[in-house]
Amino acid sequence: MGKLSSGKYLVILCLLCLVVPTPSRAAPFAMFPKAGRLASPDGRFEVRDVEQSAATGEFVGTFRALWVTEMVTGRSRKLCDYLGLAAVGWSNNDSILITQYVGKKASRALLFLEAGNGEAVMLDSGTLIQLLALERRPSLRENDHLFVEAVRLEGESFQFRVWGYGKHDPNGFRWNCEYWLSDGRVACEAGTKTNGN
Repeated sequence: MGKLSSGKYLVILCLLCLVVPTPSRAAPFAMFPKAGRLASPDGRFEVRDVEQSAATGEFVGTFRALWVTEMVTGRSRKLCDYLGLAAVGWSNNDSILITQYVGKKASRALLFLEAGNGEAVMLDSGTLIQLLALERRPSLRENDHLFVEAVRLEGESFQFRVWGYGKHDPNGFRWNCEYWLSDGRVACEAGTKTNGN
């Protein structure tokens, strides 16, 4: 086997950079409940997982909640309840991105702009049906697997992806979307088709 010249190494490296996806543009997400805790980049806040027990006669299963705690004061605030899995990531030092996986067929994306205050922006199929153009609505209404996943926050743009499959899109569909915080506008463009993620 012959030796590769440094020029060939450079070409191979460049090709790998084009082919291998890099997650550096998206927020790093931790999967809960396994992660248990996730600190903000500056260490001021921490998202924590808390198991909740249901009262007798209520739904059987493990309900969990995500709480954010301000580390200096110890002040905590409940972000949301979830059942199953939640992907949690930080965007800057005080905005929290969450994808709640609701069973095996759906998810929704949440954005908390201020870790310790305010309400969440929540995007799910019902919300998107109201916000998106008419031609996109059948994919949201007629597929039985529909996932809305948080990706990142860039300035006033909450970026998320929508993908799914079912009766309307048996081979799957994938959209890359943006929600503008300033006016609640949503725009999506088609991504690579998928049957699963």
